[in-house]
Amino acid sequence: MNILELIKDCEVEWKSLGEVATLQRGRVISKTYLEENKGDFPVYSSQTQNNGEIGKINTYDFDGEFVNWTTDGANAGTVFYRKGKFSITNVSGLIVIKNQDLLNYKFLYYWLLIEAKKHVYSGMGNPKLMSHQMEKIRIPIPSLEIQEKIVKILDIFTELEAALEATLEAELSLRVKQYDYYRNDLLTFGDDVEWKTLGEVGELIRGNGLQKKDFTETGVPAIHYGQIYTYFGTFADKTKTFVSADLAKKLKKAQFGDVLIAGTSENLQDVMKPLGWLGGEIVFSGDMFAFRPNQEINTKFLTYLLQTEDFQKYKERYAQGTKVIRMKSDNFLKYQIPIPPLATQQKIVEILDKFDRLTNSISEGLPKEIELRRKQYEYYREQLLNFSK
Repeated sequence: MNILELIKDCEVEWKSLGEVATLQRGRVISKTYLEENKGDFPVYSSQTQNNGEIGKINTYDFDGEFVNWTTDGANAGTVFYRKGKFSITNVSGLIVIKNQDLLNYKFLYYWLLIEAKKHVYSGMGNPKLMSHQMEKIRIPIPSLEIQEKIVKILDIFTELEAALEATLEAELSLRVKQYDYYRNDLLTFGDDVEWKTLGEVGELIRGNGLQKKDFTETGVPAIHYGQIYTYFGTFADKTKTFVSADLAKKLKKAQFGDVLIAGTSENLQDVMKPLGWLGGEIVFSGDMFAFRPNQEINTKFLTYLLQTEDFQKYKERYAQGTKVIRMKSDNFLKYQIPIPPLATQQKIVEILDKFDRLTNSISEGLPKEIELRRKQYEYYREQLLNFSK
């Protein structure tokens, strides 16, 4: 009998999480505390990167096997399996199973990977999954033998999925490096072409007024500066957000062919990051610009130029600030770019467009393959945890 047949026929008792486990919260652990108490024991918080770890300290609050979840913020409902000595912050919760002869920690972890996100409350704009919500989640409890068999299979799937994903991501990273090389090479020119400053080939329009709280579900298409480096790729023709018609009247407009520029960021890579706009008229926020090129320069060609290693080095020279980084518009407009014939610009754009699609589009190439593998793993996990109620 295979495992799916075994699951189908096995007896399962359903209990709430609060019946089979106690739930605890972490404590406030500040950045200062992390700096002053460095050590070997991890501290986990609400982030999902680095397995939730935000640092290491010289003491620990918990020692053993547990399930840990994020209670607040954008990652609310994210679940982790923990084993060892560690601490958690106040935006994390800890699950302690009352009777391990009844319930396996890894089995509970895999179940909550599916269920926890369904119980997140997003009212008032701040997603939460607090203990009183978490403890109501219904947990299937087959025999410990069945739980262990399921865990064994899902552990193998997890390892295989992680190994395959790492291979695909390494391949994608290689493609990106290859793309960067060709882009820099194709966009390197000598004295045989004319060079002009950005200020000589276009107009820089500074945005104003728009804040995230102004967004509506429908209305006039709008872009906020942060979306340039968190949501969009190299080019776009549709926005993900809108504002009311009344507000739009007060805001600066961008049009087809403009290059939208993120005016500020917390890192040098993203400050002055370009987005070639290929859609209709939109409004845009403060802390960003719309650069409107004249007829000498192809919008896509210019967007690719502002992704080059040369422009990155220029930013390193002229960007200012530590926590919030900016570049003065005057310095941006002094940046010199090559102006080959428009036919040459178009040929270069056609080559770089192919690389861009392969490396950045979620619907093509390796990113799609990675996403398909994730979905395949999630499907098998849900099949193995598909118990009748």
